[in-house]
Amino acid sequence: MLSVELHTHSSLSYDGRDPVERLLERAATVGLDALAVTDHDEISASLAAVDLAPEYGLTGIPGMEVTSEAGHVLALGVREAVPAGLPFGETLDRIRAQGGIAVIPHPFQESRSGVIANITREELATADAIEVYNSRLLTGRANRQAERFARSRGLPMTAGSDAHICEMVGRAITRVGTDECTVPAILDAIRTGKTTVEGRRTPWRISFRQAAGGARRRMKNRLVQLFR
Repeated sequence: MLSVELHTHSSLSYDGRDPVERLLERAATVGLDALAVTDHDEISASLAAVDLAPEYGLTGIPGMEVTSEAGHVLALGVREAVPAGLPFGETLDRIRAQGGIAVIPHPFQESRSGVIANITREELATADAIEVYNSRLLTGRANRQAERFARSRGLPMTAGSDAHICEMVGRAITRVGTDECTVPAILDAIRTGKTTVEGRRTPWRISFRQAAGGARRRMKNRLVQLFR
């Protein structure tokens, strides 16, 4: 089985810190086979990571974390940005139209744009997979809710570090049941549920620091836009 990291952020995200080179270096160091850079509503850094990944002995999975009308959706396998702010169903349709898969990260963490606050469980079940372990947890309750939901609906399950600094890459991984380390093979294996998950909590001090840094950067970006 391949060791795959499906949820990371580069400095292109408003709350990320490191360039993709450092994320790839860390992924190679911890023995991953593939990495997806999934910036918030941005895709250019992810595409750069795809091009650079072979230099690190890795497969790069193109993608992004889309802010749908309902909340966050991981778009894996896309090469064109999916617009933010679309309805949940349309967001999934746009992802699949590009041959990608729609994975719902931290769906039960409402404070982090988890979608369950704005859609029904029936709508959530239309996703291609559910992220059931996100390393940036406080109590683990939301992860347990996500896993129970995925199991009850027979949905494929993934994990992700949700790393916003390179040191946290690989904190949570998805074991993918394929010997072929290509993007189509990985996506197909996830889509058909050939996955298991492993994860460790991001240390609280790092999660809090990331949250504070993200808040500062968001405020700075809003001020810049306001006074343009």
